[in-house]
Amino acid sequence: MNAEAIKALPGSYCNSLTEYSRFVTREVTIGDVPMGGHNPIRIQSMTTTDTMDTLGTVEQTIRMVNAGCEYVRITAPSIKEANNLAEIKKQLRARGYTVPLVADIHFTPNAAEVAARIVEKVRVNPGNYADKKKFDEIDYTDLEYQGELDRIFSKFTPLVNICKEYGTAMRIGTNHGSLSDRIMSRYGDTPQGMVESAMEFIRMCEALNYDNLCISMKSSNPQVMVQAYRLLVQTMVAEGMNYPLHLGVTEAGDGEDGRIKSAVGIGTLLEDGLGDTVRVSLTEEPEAEAPVAIALVNRYSERGTKRSGEAAGIKIEEATSFRSEEASAPRTSNSAPQHSPYEYQKRLTDEANAFIGGHMVPRVVLDLSNRNLKDPSILNDAGYLYSPILDKYNMADQSVDFVYLGSNLPSFTFPGNLKQLYNYATWSTLANKKNCHPVFNLAEYLAAEDRTSPLNLVNVTLADFDAVQFIKLAHDDKGLVFVLETSALHGMAEQRTFFFELNKANITTPVIIKRSYDFGGVEATGVKRSEDAPGIEGSTIKVSESSPSIVSANNSEILIPATEHTPPATQLQLYAATDMGALLVDGFGDGVWIDAPHMPPAVITSTAFGVLQATRSRISKTEYISCPSCGRTLFDLQETTQMIRSRTSHLKGLKIGIMGCIVNGPGEMADADYGYVGSGPGKITLYRGKEVVKKNVNAVNALNELIGIIQGDGNWVEPAASEIG
Repeated sequence: MNAEAIKALPGSYCNSLTEYSRFVTREVTIGDVPMGGHNPIRIQSMTTTDTMDTLGTVEQTIRMVNAGCEYVRITAPSIKEANNLAEIKKQLRARGYTVPLVADIHFTPNAAEVAARIVEKVRVNPGNYADKKKFDEIDYTDLEYQGELDRIFSKFTPLVNICKEYGTAMRIGTNHGSLSDRIMSRYGDTPQGMVESAMEFIRMCEALNYDNLCISMKSSNPQVMVQAYRLLVQTMVAEGMNYPLHLGVTEAGDGEDGRIKSAVGIGTLLEDGLGDTVRVSLTEEPEAEAPVAIALVNRYSERGTKRSGEAAGIKIEEATSFRSEEASAPRTSNSAPQHSPYEYQKRLTDEANAFIGGHMVPRVVLDLSNRNLKDPSILNDAGYLYSPILDKYNMADQSVDFVYLGSNLPSFTFPGNLKQLYNYATWSTLANKKNCHPVFNLAEYLAAEDRTSPLNLVNVTLADFDAVQFIKLAHDDKGLVFVLETSALHGMAEQRTFFFELNKANITTPVIIKRSYDFGGVEATGVKRSEDAPGIEGSTIKVSESSPSIVSANNSEILIPATEHTPPATQLQLYAATDMGALLVDGFGDGVWIDAPHMPPAVITSTAFGVLQATRSRISKTEYISCPSCGRTLFDLQETTQMIRSRTSHLKGLKIGIMGCIVNGPGEMADADYGYVGSGPGKITLYRGKEVVKKNVNAVNALNELIGIIQGDGNWVEPAASEIG
């Protein structure tokens, strides 16, 4: 790779911020399934069986391959398990399965050296391969630090030489939860520390003339994960490297939460053309992971490369919208606010009507315009639980802030704190406008005689952007809120460009991100404007049951693959988490509006709040940092996770880590309030943050002990719904 040619990427960490362009990496040989370069984005997962259970591991591997896995990772915690990889591989080959196997290594260089002679790839964790983690803070001199690197180099060199001899690939897999004390002492618990942890090992490999590598930057926090991968690419490119990227959010959890959290992290990077292989980590059977990964990846198989801004008639200046670390000069009060892609910074917005924008949490809009507006129970799906006996509403933790009713009027009284949105023409006829606000298209708003509502929501797209006009509108109407729509195939980039343009013009009007999806019949995700919703002329993307399929979008035909085996609810979770999450992780957006006419409103509500939770934008429930299990796991993770969830799911805002073993346990506990970690057969160690509170608790009593710790800290509340009238 020409180092001078790639000294800096146009998009700072990617090829482009305005068009889909895959970052081309070095091709790596992994058995007969190469990764990187112009190869497809590969799908992989990891077994959960005991590696010494040869038949069980073989059978599970076959199920994973049949589900779509192109690589299968198996844990090798000691030399015993590493040696047994040969028998597992032999039995798979005898049954006609040639899937490349990956040995997962933590703590044990000797096991890695055995495994590298057997399997097609080894994964090493630079945080614990030859380093330690005792949460000691050590003030290294430069000489002492280099001495530690020299020690690691001597310990790491034998493995590299074996990989070179046997043609074995290697993943250098940094994990946010297991950064070494050495890295933590110098760089802290940061994306920079994650990147430097990997870069040290990459540089050692290059010093030994070994480059059959891929790299990962995993965290249970999608925001941290995204920032780390971006910084990794920028750092690699600056040093003339382009190694393939293995994408994943570690300990994502199960069900809806696990899928949404994974999509926020993985999807955000895929949107910017980053990623050569994907592993979705769910606390479920491993064969359940591949279909989710495939659904995420398939969106990009035939993604076009038309520049979002140019498609909308906007002149785009690449690489000026995100602030580079080298060009982060102090900003004057009159200069445009810019974002760094390597640290979270919420976009500065005005607070409209003391309800949206500013320091408020992002608001949620739910479309109920096609529901039975004679029945107050329809608000159950919006998080307002109606009691006919008391004629009152109980407010759930996930209760929306606006309901869109279009041109339809309800025949019952709404809760006092739920705002109603109507098309402007309908709103203007209302006798009582309390808690009712208009939704305009831009032409309606410009021509409107009545803008007296405390909140005026205006549907806009990037094509509507006019800096002079928008500056005046923002100045004249402090209740103005933009509802940002898109019908572009690469809609996230188009909407992000709109935010960039607002920043350049110093416009601080709040923005609700709106995305539309149609899952009717055999349709997959597309863009469809509801007929009575004001806004630009919409389009519907229809995907037939064959793959690839014809797509009609704005009268143009594009080929994209179908995902007919993905349930519509899962597609909504994955696509909305990608499209909206990619903006929210960078601090863009004061609200979300998911328009999905064929989906139950309860699913839309849950998805919207799930995306906000995964991006740490608005916390509405307990978060579980739950690992996907592997052969090291010391208890049934799926059963235990459900057991803990059943007793603690009402503890809104708490983060509880559930780890099968000690590999990432202590580190990941730093991102959790409390932790439940397997420490031996039938034994659990309980954490408060990264601090061990109780060791080797009997598993039968461990959950009660954990609840006791939470109660003792004053963080326990009894399940209850707050009644409102």
